[in-house]
Amino acid sequence: MSASKEPIVAAAKEFLNFINKSPSPFHAVNECRKRLLAAGFVELKESERWSIKNLGKFFLTRNQSCLIAFAVGGKFKAGNGFTMIGAHTDSPCLKVKPVSRRVKQGYVQVGVEVYGGGIWHSWFDRDLKIAGRVLVKSSDGFQHRLVDIDRPVLRIPNIAIHLHREMNEKFEVNKENHLVPILATSVREQLETGTKSTADVSENGKQVLSKADAHLLASDAHGRI
Repeated sequence: MSASKEPIVAAAKEFLNFINKSPSPFHAVNECRKRLLAAGFVELKESERWSIKNLGKFFLTRNQSCLIAFAVGGKFKAGNGFTMIGAHTDSPCLKVKPVSRRVKQGYVQVGVEVYGGGIWHSWFDRDLKIAGRVLVKSSDGFQHRLVDIDRPVLRIPNIAIHLHREMNEKFEVNKENHLVPILATSVREQLETGTKSTADVSENGKQVLSKADAHLLASDAHGRI
């Protein structure tokens, strides 16, 4: 590698490192916060009085999903202009619904809603992980915690080609019905956790008896013996 390309490659690797540490807006803001503190920026709180001085570097966050950072020039005076750069902390994704557990045709699924303008056909047959923020009750009250399950746990499968002969000519996605990740078979859930959910469960929590329950139970148990 030539010496002239080394800074470019280093910058690209650093950018990829940042992306890998930012699977959600909350993670992106948290990573930016760490980098700003390391660079000498002072964190401000909206509930406190600010002391802004020339040559100072400051930032603040809101809801752990939004961040504003700014540096004050040495010759800055009140009323002067300023330069601003904006960027997203979010990106297209599938957001897990508050009541997300679904069981359909013997499969445990995760109810999601589409967020943003994604290239959704690229999400099929790909390992998916879960990341975001959860609210935890502790002895000190409610706290926000970041979650990043950094391993493949979900998948949105394509159907077999003989069930959709026009797949290679026309690929249409029903965002409500087709983009529902599968977590496991309900039989596997029952064998590993003891939770019985071989009946279909819709997002409203109601169960519908599946005709394939007995067959799925027998075939899966046979395959694991």
